[in-house]
Amino acid sequence: MPDEAPGPKTRLRATMIGGTAVLMWSTLGLFGAASGSVPPFLLNALCFGLAGLVATAWLALRGRLVLMRQPVRVYAFGILGLFGFHFFYFTAIRNAPPVDANLINYTWPLLIVVFSALLPGERLKLQHVVGTLLGLGGAALLILRGDGLALDGDATPGYLAAVASALFWSGYSVLSRRLGRVPTEAVAGFCLGTSLLAVFAHLGFETTVWPQGAGEWGAVLGLAAFPVGLAFFVWDIGVKRGDIQVLGAFAYTAPVSSTLLLIAFGFGSFTPTVAVACVLVTVGAFVAAKDMLFGRFTKKTAGVAAGERVEE
Repeated sequence: MPDEAPGPKTRLRATMIGGTAVLMWSTLGLFGAASGSVPPFLLNALCFGLAGLVATAWLALRGRLVLMRQPVRVYAFGILGLFGFHFFYFTAIRNAPPVDANLINYTWPLLIVVFSALLPGERLKLQHVVGTLLGLGGAALLILRGDGLALDGDATPGYLAAVASALFWSGYSVLSRRLGRVPTEAVAGFCLGTSLLAVFAHLGFETTVWPQGAGEWGAVLGLAAFPVGLAFFVWDIGVKRGDIQVLGAFAYTAPVSSTLLLIAFGFGSFTPTVAVACVLVTVGAFVAAKDMLFGRFTKKTAGVAAGERVEE
């Protein structure tokens, strides 16, 4: 059973912490481009393995290793969530046009918002749906680049894999709320288990190509430290204790931030399409977060105007 509903301050803080995961995921494109020709499953094995080992060592040094002692069902849930998403995503982009697969996969924030309505104590409002749809529109602009979808019947397995990847990640994110009593430290074990499964996937589907030189190894370390490491720990905090609908809408800032980072480092140019996408995603995030950002301020102002004492 989950813990009691967090108070407004705790909920806001957890949402902000969870939101940093989205900012970290925006560096995936940049670090990925710098990691050379390392195949994706091997890259995941390296990154999740490094992240899991560092987190486990940190817990051991702080005497908190006991927090990783969790039931098998918890580890099955966490490992299948992390690995399942990545497995189906890579399967999708190999068996369908990458642009189409990416767009289908990027329905996961919208699915998080929709599925969250099934959680105890959560209420789906129109602003959450509108904000998330605006974000999806911005992401679609960036991914499609005005070319439109080119759905191909021969790529059906790839499209189905993209749907599966979206369902895996949205399901993992929403159902994590039901495991509210499981400490975030357990994510270290999720990372280690995901790394092990990624090794098997690599051996079964890929040719081994190791990172070359300090630059590529540095990119691997960057991935392991942030978007394929710390991001999953802070996301766990956000989805368990924060505003999950706002996090879903905010997730659409990842493709925008990623594009802007690539532009800043000379891998692209700022176009009107990018500008419109930025506006759509930003407006969508603010619409979805309206109550969280302005609700308490409005309530406080109304209370002060009425001469009431407002409790923190």
